[in-house]
Amino acid sequence: MSRYYYSLNKDQSFTIRGTAKLLNIASSRYGGDWHSVPHTHNHTELFFIVSGKGQFLIQDQFFPVGINNLVIINPNVLHTEDSLNAQPLEYIVLGIDGIELANDENSNGQFSILDHMESVEISGCLRNILREMEQKNTGYEDVCQAYMEILIIRLMRSTTLSVPSEPQISSGNRQCAAVRRYIDLHFKEPLTLEQLAEESHMNKYYLSHSFKREYGTSPINYMISRRIEESKYLLAETDLSMTQIAQLLGFSSLSYFSQVFRRTQSVSPLEYRQSTKTIP
Repeated sequence: MSRYYYSLNKDQSFTIRGTAKLLNIASSRYGGDWHSVPHTHNHTELFFIVSGKGQFLIQDQFFPVGINNLVIINPNVLHTEDSLNAQPLEYIVLGIDGIELANDENSNGQFSILDHMESVEISGCLRNILREMEQKNTGYEDVCQAYMEILIIRLMRSTTLSVPSEPQISSGNRQCAAVRRYIDLHFKEPLTLEQLAEESHMNKYYLSHSFKREYGTSPINYMISRRIEESKYLLAETDLSMTQIAQLLGFSSLSYFSQVFRRTQSVSPLEYRQSTKTIP
C-alpha cells in the first residue's frame, strides 16, 4: 500500500479567507441603451471580457479591451466602460471587498489590464458563481466565496498579480474615502463644504486639507469635476438644453455652468456638443 501525507506550513501559507469578501457578480452585454458614466466604487472590481471589443476609461485614459482580457480596478478609481457597436462588449464582473490587487509589472496600484490565457478556468469559476447566485441552493454564499478565493489564487499563480500587505489606513483616509463616495452619490445636489464636514464629522478645514492631500483636489472641486463629466455625457447623448443640464447638475445658473465648463474643458458647452455631433 502506498500512502502520501502532506501538511501545510501555516507560517508560510497564503490565505485571503477572512480578508476578501465577495459582494456581487453581474453579467453584462452591450446594448443600445447602455449609457455608463465615470464612477467609483469603494471595493475592487474584476472584469473578465467574454466577447466583443471596447475600451475602458480609467482616470482620463482610454485602454482598449477584447476577449479574454482581465481588467482589475481597485477602490476609489474613477472609471467607465464602452463598447464597439460592431462587436458588442460582453463581460462578467465581480465586486470584491477587503483586498486590492497589484500588478507587479505595473505598480501604480490603481488598476491592471491583463491578457489572460487561462480563459477556460477563469470563465468556469465565474460561471459557477453566477449559477450558484441564480439557483440559491443551501450554502450558496459559502460556495460563491470559495470559488472567488480559488479564482484569485489561480490568478496570482499564473500572473504577476499580488495582494499587497494590508496598509495601516488612518481614520482620516477612511473619512476622506467616505466623503468621496458621498459626493459620487450626491454631486447633483447643492453640496457645501460645511455639509460634507457635517456628514463626515470632521472640521471643514481639516477635511479640505486631508481630501486634497489624499486626492490632489478639494472636495468642492472634485464635486465640480463629477458634474462636468456628467454634463459631457448629457451634451453628447441627449437633447437636453444647456439650461436643463445646468439645473439638473446643480449649477446655480447657466452662465456659471458655461464658465466652469469652458475653464475646465477649454471649449463652451455648445462647442463641445457640436464637436460630438460631427460625422467623421
